[in-house]
Amino acid sequence: MVSDAEPTVEVLLRLLAERDALIIGLQATVARLESRVAELEARLGMNSTNSHLPPSSDGPGKPVKPVPRSLRRKSGRKPGGQPGHEGRSLSLIDDPDEVVRHAPERCSGCGVGLRGRPATRVVRRQVFDLPEPAPLRVVEHQLVAKTCWCGVETMAQAPAGVAAPVSYGPRLKAVTVYLQFAQFCSRWRTAQAVKDLFGVPISAGTVSGFGARAAAGLGGFITTVTDLLRAAPVVGFDETSMRVAGANWWVHTACTRELTLLTVHQARGCDGADAAGVLPYFEGVAVHDAWAPYDTYEQATHALCGAHVLRELQAVTDTAATGGQWAARLADTLRTLKHAADDARERGQTGLDPVWLAGQVRAYTAAATVGFNVSSGRSNEIDKKHNALARRLLDRRDDILRFAYDLSVPFDNNTSEQSVRMVKVRQKISGTMRIPQGAHDFVTIRSYLQTAAKQSRNALDVLIALFEGRPWLPSTT
Repeated sequence: MVSDAEPTVEVLLRLLAERDALIIGLQATVARLESRVAELEARLGMNSTNSHLPPSSDGPGKPVKPVPRSLRRKSGRKPGGQPGHEGRSLSLIDDPDEVVRHAPERCSGCGVGLRGRPATRVVRRQVFDLPEPAPLRVVEHQLVAKTCWCGVETMAQAPAGVAAPVSYGPRLKAVTVYLQFAQFCSRWRTAQAVKDLFGVPISAGTVSGFGARAAAGLGGFITTVTDLLRAAPVVGFDETSMRVAGANWWVHTACTRELTLLTVHQARGCDGADAAGVLPYFEGVAVHDAWAPYDTYEQATHALCGAHVLRELQAVTDTAATGGQWAARLADTLRTLKHAADDARERGQTGLDPVWLAGQVRAYTAAATVGFNVSSGRSNEIDKKHNALARRLLDRRDDILRFAYDLSVPFDNNTSEQSVRMVKVRQKISGTMRIPQGAHDFVTIRSYLQTAAKQSRNALDVLIALFEGRPWLPSTT
């Protein structure tokens, strides 16, 4: 009987071994799937407050939770204009273009006529409005020729901008380019607006031609801005995608508070930055996000955008199951340093107190070290990302805190991000670019308009100057 049972025991033992192996395999699969589900849930929870995603990606029905902590501090002032602020509401002027008097015909009490009676008082009310659309003003230039006694006929030279028998003037061209490149109207809507506003029936092709001529006249402006940016002490750099001819191209920006240079290239990386012409020659402080190609320009000093870091730290607190408190502590330290740097600049100080700053740097380092340790050695994809972030926060500490070491360096790269944001606004309003030349014209004219706005220049005035053959140039001082 025993001998008959031995094969059965062996079979059972083999089946148990197979079952154990299957259980181990299933446990590994479950762990892997749990990790993947957690990663996908974390990715689904990403929005503009805890990642590099733009606010437009949040969608109208997606609530932002948790509510992000603002970098702004309470000022204690009431909302609205402050004492001494120059108001922008309408007010009466002393020299109106037209005065219309309204006098009563009869007394509102007894009904007696009031004609000939003197006015006892006058209440002034003014209406500000546009004049009636005037017909297009046409100026004829007659080029007179005279013949000398020697028999040579001499023709008078045409003024600048009068090169053809019939042409549009600089103001109409400036308005057309303004509508297309400042207000992002499409070529067809621009042509329709010009027709409706001024009674001038122009074609979409003519509108495109005005833009191309405007961009062609800005070669000296682009050279000047490029040279000024190369010599600037602090410059922000950023890039964003742009659909051109059905493909993804990239708009690169280099800007300061006074200057903006936008260029477009097929490459996002170093080839595009090299073609822009600033970074390869720049030796100041380059403010940017932590995208690797920027770090290849070793002749520059680098400063990483603190707003990007805060969003990444917010993602840690949103997705970490345990041990995410370090991110909140580090974010508080960054905010404390930012507020201190802002206060020091407002007071005209040249730097922060070195003893206090050293204490804040130690707090930053301690929090990042905790984050690195609690996420080390884990196979979970989320923990791996948190570990990589903590390691970067330690390795690039000086670049992240450069705004605290040097008060001329901003905390974030918002100036650059705002300059490239208009690319997305344009695409949403009027669609993508059909040809590369149109993209080059767009970024060239946008560089001109954004730089002019930063230096308090009226967009229409600088466009008129451009079409008059004397494009505005930023100050070189």
